[in-house]
Amino acid sequence: MFLEQPDFLTPAEVARLIQLAAGIKFVDGRVSNPHNTTKANLQADVTDSRHTEASNIVMAAFARSRPFQDFAMPRKIAPPLLSLYEPGMKYGPHADMAFMSAQQDGVRVELRSDISCTVFLGDPRSYEGGELMLHIGTRPVPIKGRPGEAFVYPSTLLHEVRPVTAGQRLVAITFIESQVPDENDRNTLFELKDILALEGLKIDWVSRVRMEVAVQNLIRRWAKS
Repeated sequence: MFLEQPDFLTPAEVARLIQLAAGIKFVDGRVSNPHNTTKANLQADVTDSRHTEASNIVMAAFARSRPFQDFAMPRKIAPPLLSLYEPGMKYGPHADMAFMSAQQDGVRVELRSDISCTVFLGDPRSYEGGELMLHIGTRPVPIKGRPGEAFVYPSTLLHEVRPVTAGQRLVAITFIESQVPDENDRNTLFELKDILALEGLKIDWVSRVRMEVAVQNLIRRWAKS
């Protein structure tokens, strides 16, 4: 299961991130995954002060997003990182590493990557190719989001970024350690919470409370401290 959130960022936030990207220093993307020969992209230099501002903008969106909080149940979030693809660049099929280390403001964050997220910043009409391709079973699902749109998906899922053939693809990426590591358990909790949100006021109050108690008890059973 993956989560699509069209209005994750506000237009003002998207505009500021694009402005920051225009001046930020980008480095070879393989600095964060030197062993993957299929990775050819650029990423923000984490020592650039503008990286910190960009990262904080996206982090603030995660904090206020109820759909994201319900879906991911985040325990840790790696500092979001601007990623740029120019013509000829791509990221071949891969699943994200199980454990990751990231740094911001001199503080190192260590986390287990349960969930990955791509936040699209550029207008999809401004570049050709560059689809985020999620391989779900035998079916590739191409995704090319609008500015400010976020896609959240399991880090275990095989995925890739198709080659950019024209223009520039600008996104922010990050990885999340969930309080509930098991994907099936997270999906069950998300479905139950979604049903409660949609139907909770239509059912008998006692039944609603009983269902909420069941959800909280499942969280207690499945969550890892």
